[in-house]
Amino acid sequence: MKAFAQIIFYLFISTLFVSSCSVNPYAKTNKIYRKNAKAFAKEIGRKELPPIEAAGVKNSTEFAGTVNFNLRKPNFVIIHHTAQKACEQTLKTFTIGKTQVSAHYVICKDGTVYHMLNDYLRAWHGGAAKWGNVTDINSVSLGIELDNDGFEPFSEDQINSLLGLLAVLKKNYNIPPSNFIGHSDIAPGRKVDPNKYFPWKRLADAGYGMWYDDFLEVADSTFNPQIALRLIGYDIKDTLAAITAFKLHFIQTDLNTTLTKLDSNVMNNLSKKY
Repeated sequence: MKAFAQIIFYLFISTLFVSSCSVNPYAKTNKIYRKNAKAFAKEIGRKELPPIEAAGVKNSTEFAGTVNFNLRKPNFVIIHHTAQKACEQTLKTFTIGKTQVSAHYVICKDGTVYHMLNDYLRAWHGGAAKWGNVTDINSVSLGIELDNDGFEPFSEDQINSLLGLLAVLKKNYNIPPSNFIGHSDIAPGRKVDPNKYFPWKRLADAGYGMWYDDFLEVADSTFNPQIALRLIGYDIKDTLAAITAFKLHFIQTDLNTTLTKLDSNVMNNLSKKY
């Protein structure tokens, strides 16, 4: 009987262990996510909108709700690398309030995709950034973080998952090829992700991003790199930083801020595509 009791005890302990391991480690933060999402839903679902409190504005006494509307859709995809040691570290970073950073998706080295935020909600991934005339990137984009310390190539499983995800996002939201860009593109001088090993040409060949032609016309004497960078979308407030960001995306083997003939020809070619 004693031996039987011991067996039952060990089975009980084993069951508790398995149960504890199967519990979602993000159960607590998921609860906060649902609470915040409900609060936003309640705000959006208000029957009447608050009056415009401003001098000279005459508010109607009646609310006239339009019947023609839907949700705003993202129009850009911004790709990042996490600059952290492991996928789990990034997930923890994005589930702690004090960090004030997040993304819609995180893709681990083994290709596992974590969808962390509804695509229609605004993640905090771009920071102070600019692309063309867009100065609030977070409001119009989806952020995708790739588990990578910033100094290593990206795994094949990771890129395959990324390509599959991008196919879905492009189809769902009709995102144009030119609007698949990197964090370094929108924040030159401040960010360098994704790193120089990121396969931008491979993505462009699949329809996610732009790339230059195999045959390049020689840029003539009227070529102006600042104008070309601005036409592509770069913030040229700091020209050298913009050149580095451009080369990190399109050249990669040479990040020197001095423009070569090849750099100028590529830049000239791309400026006519955007």
